[in-house]
Amino acid sequence: MKNPRNSYGEKLIELGKKHSNLVVLDADLSKSTKTIMFAKKYPERFFEMGIAEANMISTAAGLASCGKIVFASTFAVFATGRVYDQIRMDVAYSQANVKIFATHGGISVGKDGASHQMIEDIALMRVLPNMTVLAPSDATQTAKIVELMAENYGPMYARVGRANVPIIYEKEYMESIELGKGIIVEDGADITIISCGTMVDPVIDAQKRLKKQGIQARIIDMHTIKPLDKNLVIKCAKETGAIITAEEHSIIGGLGSAVAETLAEENFSVKFRRMGIKDVFCESGDPKDLLEKYGLNEKHIIKNTKELV
Repeated sequence: MKNPRNSYGEKLIELGKKHSNLVVLDADLSKSTKTIMFAKKYPERFFEMGIAEANMISTAAGLASCGKIVFASTFAVFATGRVYDQIRMDVAYSQANVKIFATHGGISVGKDGASHQMIEDIALMRVLPNMTVLAPSDATQTAKIVELMAENYGPMYARVGRANVPIIYEKEYMESIELGKGIIVEDGADITIISCGTMVDPVIDAQKRLKKQGIQARIIDMHTIKPLDKNLVIKCAKETGAIITAEEHSIIGGLGSAVAETLAEENFSVKFRRMGIKDVFCESGDPKDLLEKYGLNEKHIIKNTKELV
């Protein structure tokens, strides 16, 4: 188990040594986002913006215009909704080299309640031209994604959850990862489950139980939601005949929507179901209880898979 936020902080230090023009901004949450690690190592390249997220994004764009690689961090609910106009105009429209790395995405922030459970961020970022949208699934992948964000030019948004998560990948396995290319985690011929971020691990656990029951599920880790790996989606549709998407996000506008749009545009008929938050605000509670109530745990993945197969 390791928290992806820790991997983010550690990778920023590594990248700071490699790139002298890399700077980091935070909005009064550096202890939670783990940018405090970079602040301690490179205080002259860290900017604490206070509770002024809009200023943080505009400042990030200004620094990027001067040749800096800029990472700006806060909770997902503040990193997107509160600052949408600044992201739209100063970052996306301007094609600024700003990397927005958000933590505490989804409903697993738990008892912070609906006000902090950001389930619309991927949809908000995905609709913006020029914006790459990412959702790494474990600490190892997070570190590699952050490295790729730094080394590829342009506006990017990445989100991780709050909690520790199991290690899915060895470091060596991540060396071949590419932005815009999904990963076949497990192969199978009966159905494909495409997931991202925090949902990848429970999908893998569900796949193991399904296999014992005679259902061969193919597991795709779609860490890049935009640009989506459309070729992989169509390949899976052709080869397995059924697709489920699973995300800790609204079913509207996120991974499920991106996959559905691809299938529709390709005029490809396939059994299809989206797992996610079904157009409601959630409530405060223990993360485990919330994931059960809103149908986003291993039990519900198995149930939906069996129904679709």
